Order: sequence, then structure tokens, then C-alpha cells
Amino acid sequence: MIKATLEPECTGQFSAFFLDYLRQQPSLSPFYKLFPSVENFGKAVEERNFSQEKREVLATALNEQYQKAGLKCKAVERLRDSRTFTVTTGHQLNLMTGPLYFIYKIVSTINLAEKLNKEYPECHFIPVYWMATEDHDFAEINHFNFDGEKYQWNSQQTGAVGDFVLDDELKGLLKKWRFLPDFLKDAYESSENLAVAVRKYVHHLFGEKGLVIVDGHDVKLKQLFAPIIEADILEGKASELVQQSTQELEELSYKTQVHSREINFFYLDKGLRERIVKVEDSFEVLNTDIKYSESELRKLIQESPEKFSPNVVMRPVYQEVILPNLAYLGGPAEVVYWLQLKESFDHYGVDFPMIMPRNFAMIIDSNSSRKIAKLGVPLKQIFEDFTIWKKAYVKQRSTHDLTLNDKKEALTSLMDEIGGQVEGIHPTLKTSSESTKTRMIQIIDHFCKKVVKAEEKNFSEDLNRMETVKKTLFPKGVPQERFNNLLQFYLEDGNFIDKLFENFDPMNFSYIVLEYQDGEIRTTENL
Repeated sequence: MIKATLEPECTGQFSAFFLDYLRQQPSLSPFYKLFPSVENFGKAVEERNFSQEKREVLATALNEQYQKAGLKCKAVERLRDSRTFTVTTGHQLNLMTGPLYFIYKIVSTINLAEKLNKEYPECHFIPVYWMATEDHDFAEINHFNFDGEKYQWNSQQTGAVGDFVLDDELKGLLKKWRFLPDFLKDAYESSENLAVAVRKYVHHLFGEKGLVIVDGHDVKLKQLFAPIIEADILEGKASELVQQSTQELEELSYKTQVHSREINFFYLDKGLRERIVKVEDSFEVLNTDIKYSESELRKLIQESPEKFSPNVVMRPVYQEVILPNLAYLGGPAEVVYWLQLKESFDHYGVDFPMIMPRNFAMIIDSNSSRKIAKLGVPLKQIFEDFTIWKKAYVKQRSTHDLTLNDKKEALTSLMDEIGGQVEGIHPTLKTSSESTKTRMIQIIDHFCKKVVKAEEKNFSEDLNRMETVKKTLFPKGVPQERFNNLLQFYLEDGNFIDKLFENFDPMNFSYIVLEYQDGEIRTTENL
């Protein structure tokens, strides 16, 4: 396997906001506390305020979560130690791990923890995967793509997806999908719901690396968050602060990702996750008959905080309330929306973590690698628009002048000369000659397109090869990591995840290209 890296802007995959954050543009500094660097983690350790009481609640809750899944995680007990900290990523409960970048998130987070453990041996750093068990958009997670096919689980269940029962339809699909490795089949077949299944297969893949899996849908953990739940619902301050940050960012010409609501919590119950809205003096749950007075709502929050589920604005705050966390690793959109939230963190007195991009990667399979080698093109050209790439390739390799520029220059000169000669006969002839010149240039330009198409036919074998590579690495026109599933490479190479660990560096924000060739890894210079 050959490794190469590209600067993020070369790939054309990232927003200006994200790239400016990586460049540490001063205009963005008010929106984060510390920029992610190894040195700044030392400052973060000294500044992180996390009580022993919270540590005990956290460790107890997590031990119970693992026990319910029939698993053990030794790393959980270390959370009771005051010098133990976490670095975290989060993701939805995608079917069969979903897109590749889910794996990249976790690998990046584990590698970061290992790097910090070496840099700061007096402390201990634990990688955390936060399961988005309370999300209710099942359509986003009920499928995965493998070998060009879409595999999907259809279910009529509603509410938090983590509570979805693994029904007979899914069990039937597990038997039908014979390509699934045993660890995935076992995780689903032996679990009562989706949250437990995901915990099992993630633990199988990364448990030995010390990854701790957190399910925020937990009454003990929600009790730690209850004061902020009450404050947000009754005061609505977070909404105001996020809107303020959003306006400031948009005034800097940055496109933001999230918009807050007056109340940033859902009401959560079996089969139900609906927004809470204030109507006059009461609080109602949309699309239901559920309604509470202010006093009733306060009581419910204190007695049953698990019935309140944070939205995208408050979930990060919840995470930082219950974890001794120093950094969050996410994709470009996540990085952007976290930077909209710092004022809310400050308002509630919650430490704001360092916001880090996960590693981004493209895996070039052996077949695509051979095609690229025959083409003899730089890897960064793969990221170009195919039409632009195709034209540039043909132009560079053609032995003919496809633009006919010299002929157009000669024609222009000739018509200018004719115009000068006939102008003395009648003034209108000069204008007529200019119009004739324009039409003739247009005719030549139109003819040039035919010339280019004819030459493209001469390079049809190469262009077909290029198109195949492009479709393989950008299926459906999107980056491979956002479409393909882990199984695309794991079934061919059982050491695939180990190679990711070897090649990912969480402190290097370049775009990584891993190319299968001879099984060896050679690091090349940045492209």
C-alpha cells in the first residue's frame, strides 16, 4: 500500500469556513477556545474542570451499559481517576457501520488518544465513541452500500433508533446477506435492539484499542444534565446565543450549519421523539396530546430527565457535561456547527473542547491503481471535475493543435486587413467586415469542438479508463468515504483497519490517499 497526502483545498471537498479554521484565520478565533495542537492539550488538561462525583456517576453508568450488552470494558474504570481525560467522536447507528468515514472517525480518535498518552504520560487519555441512539431519522441510517448495491432494512418502528427492536425482517436479511462477516451477524442476532448491536460490533472492532462507547440515552447521565435541560426549556438562552454567533459568522461571509430553536429538546418516550414547544403558558409535545404546565415540566425534568432528548444544539453541551473531555473529532459540517456553539457553552459554564477534523481518506483499490498507473496522471487530478480532467488530459497528450489558435489569429489579421481596405469604399463595409470576422471565428470555434471530440475518440480507451476510476472513487458523484461501506475493503483485506491506524495521523489535517499495490507502505512526499 502506498500512502500520499494532499492539502485539503486540492481536493475541492471542503468549505471555505472549514479551510479557514484549519489555517487559524484570526476572524474565527472568537469561536473556539484552543486550536487543536499537541501543546494545547497540556493547557486543556490544566483547565478542565470535572468533579469526582461526575466521574463516579459516569463510570457506574457505563459499566451498566456494557453489562446489559454482555460486554466488559476495562477502560471504563480509569474514568474514576482525576488524571484521566477523554477525546471523543460521535456518529449515528448506521446499518453495518454505514459509510467508511464512520470508521475513519473512530480510528482518528483512538490514534489521538495514543499520541496524547505518549506526550503526557502523567495523564491518561481514553478514546470515546458517542452513539447517537436518540436520533429518530431512521431513513438516514437504515442502509449501506457495498459492491455497487444498496442494502436496506425497512421498518415501521418510530422514535429513538437505538430502541428499535431487531425484528424478523432484519433477521431474514441477515440470512440473505451471506457476505456479512460473523462478527456483524452475531452482533445483530444476539441483541435486543439497535443500540446494543452497534455497541457489540464497534466493541469487536475497537475494544482492544481501549475505545469506550457511550450511550447518552441513560437516566443516570441525564440527571447530571437536568439543570441545563430546565434552563434551556424555560429560559431559551441558548437559542439567542447561537443565533448571535450565527449572525456574526454570516457577516464574515461564512455559511453556517445549524439554526437553534426556542426550545432545543425533544420529548422522548417509547416510539416517540417529538419537539417540545411553548404555547402561551404551557409546554406541548408536537403531534401528540401531551401538555405540561411550567411546574409540571420542572417536576418531570427532575424525576425523569431521560424523557428529554437534546437536539443538535444541546447534544454537544450534554456530551461535555458528562465527560472529562478535551477534544471532539468530526467531519467538516460538524466542525462548523460546533463553532456556532461556544457562547452557549460559556453561558452554562461548560468547558468548550478543542474541535478537530477527523482524518479524511481515499482508498484506491488495486484495479483502480493499475488504471491510474497506465494513465500516468498525478493523484490530485482524480479530484478534478471529470469533464475538465478529460479535456486537460486529451489536450496535454494530443500531438495536434486542438484550439486552432494560429488559424484564428491569421483569420483575424486577414479580416482586419480587408476591413481597412474596404473602409475607403464605404464606411459601412468596415462594420460588415467585423461582423463577418466574428461569424467566421464562431464557425472555427464550432469546428474546434468537432476536432476535440474526434481526438477524444482517439483516446477513448484512456478516457474510459479515467471514467471508470472516477466512478469507483466517487460513486454517485460523492467522495468514496461518504458512500462505500467498510466491507468494500475489509472482506478483501482483513488487516484493513490496522493499516488505517498505521497511516492516519490525527494532528495532520492533510487528505490521505492510500493506494493498494504490493501490500507494502511507502510514504511519499505531499502531492
